[in-house]
Amino acid sequence: MISGTRHEHKLAVIGLGYVGLPLAVEFGKKYDVMGFDVNEARIAALQAGHDATLEVSDAELLEAKKLRYSSNADDLKAANIFIVTVPTPIDASKRPDLTPLIRASETVGAVLKRGDIVIYESTVYPGATEEDCVPVLERVSGLTFNTDFFCGYSPERINPGDKEHRLTTIKKVTAGSTPEVANTVDGLYASIVTAGTHKAPSIRVAEAAKVIENTQRDLNIALVNELAIIFNKMGLDTEAVLQAAGTKWNFLPFRPGLVGGHCIGVDPYYLTHKAEAMGYHPQVILAGRRINDGMGAYVAGQLVRAMIQRAINVHDARVLIMGLAFKENCPDLRNTRVVDVVAELEAFGIVVDVYDPWINPSEAQQEYGISLCKLPKAGVYDGVVIAVPHDEFRAMGVDALNAFGKPTHVLYDLKSVFDADQTDLRL
Repeated sequence: MISGTRHEHKLAVIGLGYVGLPLAVEFGKKYDVMGFDVNEARIAALQAGHDATLEVSDAELLEAKKLRYSSNADDLKAANIFIVTVPTPIDASKRPDLTPLIRASETVGAVLKRGDIVIYESTVYPGATEEDCVPVLERVSGLTFNTDFFCGYSPERINPGDKEHRLTTIKKVTAGSTPEVANTVDGLYASIVTAGTHKAPSIRVAEAAKVIENTQRDLNIALVNELAIIFNKMGLDTEAVLQAAGTKWNFLPFRPGLVGGHCIGVDPYYLTHKAEAMGYHPQVILAGRRINDGMGAYVAGQLVRAMIQRAINVHDARVLIMGLAFKENCPDLRNTRVVDVVAELEAFGIVVDVYDPWINPSEAQQEYGISLCKLPKAGVYDGVVIAVPHDEFRAMGVDALNAFGKPTHVLYDLKSVFDADQTDLRL
């Protein structure tokens, strides 16, 4: 028997990051919710009414009247539906790292009761929920899957920094380990997602759907990145070409750039890992990954060549990188590929300063060993790279950005923020 009717649902959300917190807040408007995270500082900040990720405003936190926070796993015992929203990163060898997922499953397993449902939102390869997570739940709880407890899957679709496409306005894919559970999971999400839900026929289908969403986007960006490399060799402005091609109704509006973040630069490796484990070696997907993973080095090489052409001594030159976040108007630096540009420039003997008003300096230091500079000084840089198009940088204007450079310098507008005739380089 599945525990609880709609009005008896007592939820626990495990992991209160970019995905878990917005979910906990929305559910906390209707249901009793325990928001759990092992980061005690994170819990303290949320209890004080502030979300450092800026995904949820202070006012929105106050609206979740039934949401409580804790870093004590014992506080999860009252829940009968557990929603796991922990990260699923890759390791240094680009292999899936399920460590956070397994640890979260162990935490849930320790408090799991008969009739409970465990829903996973973390991005995984098809089969991970039932093949990797369920055995952990069974081992720790001593209960039997689909007899004593049940599972669901509803992949997250959070887009950090996006204030238009929010949790409630993005259609939610749902799935359950039995038809009855699938209906329960679907009804649960339908109660908060105004855009509606799509009930997949199985957990594996829902897992596969999620992982190909970002794989498709990754490949499309890889295509335009490769086109940018080709057009640069031809002396063509890539943005001008894409604008011309974009006049056709079915031309997809992708743009070249660095591909980082917790999804697009990671998810394809989950799919290729599973494919290789089954004896198939993906070609197209990994080709796209190689192109996108190499763009940091390509950007640095472009800048160095432009500096040499202007007779700027590269060794001990100073370059200012504007932006470290993986995308604009967002304090998220997970898997940011700006660090590739920094590393490549430093390999040339260039002194690199990084400026990003959106990023917590201690986080940049802890994650990447990068000491962010305060507002840059004028007239000291041989190169200025607009790596992340934050609104603050757009508002500065070209003249202010050029003012950071020496009389002879290179301004590289990586994301074509300004017109081609206003900058020295565009991707």
